[in-house]
Order: sequence, then C-alpha cells, then structure tokens
Amino acid sequence: GGEGEAELLASCYRCSLEVAREHGCESVAFPAISCGVYGYPLGEAAQVAISTVRESLDGCGGPALVRWVMFDVAAYDAWIEARVALGEI
Repeated sequence: GGEGEAELLASCYRCSLEVAREHGCESVAFPAISCGVYGYPLGEAAQVAISTVRESLDGCGGPALVRWVMFDVAAYDAWIEARVALGEI
C-alpha cells in the first residue's frame, strides 16, 4: 500500500494510451489491471484508472473510444461506483 502503487498503476494506463496513439488506434480496451492475482483493491484501482485515462485523453486526440472490460460483477460494480464518484455518470 505505501510503495507508490497508485502511481505505478496510473503509469500503466498512461503508457498504454501512448502506445495506442503511436499505433493510430482508434479504440482501446482495459481490464481491471492489477486487481486479480496482484490484489489491488477494486475501488481504489477504479478511481486511479478512470481519472488517469480521463486526464491522459484530455487534449491528446485519441484514442476515441476506451472500453472497460471487467472480469466479474464486483469489478463492474467498482468501476460504476468510481464513475459516479468522479461525476462521469
């Protein structure tokens, strides 16, 4: 919890989006990165993921579509709750 995990997770999303832009991808799909075997708490991961992707896409021109692909209902619920908390829905 105190080893910079949130910044490392955010960096994963930023770098993935940069690679997508470099390759001209119009869409990208993300799972709940690090929430499986690595045990990153779903709610915290959702907040990091959504806010990082939003910030990374602001003014960068792409990709145009980001999909969140969850592996179970708990992950889906965490992403929905984070989107509500962040004012997206």
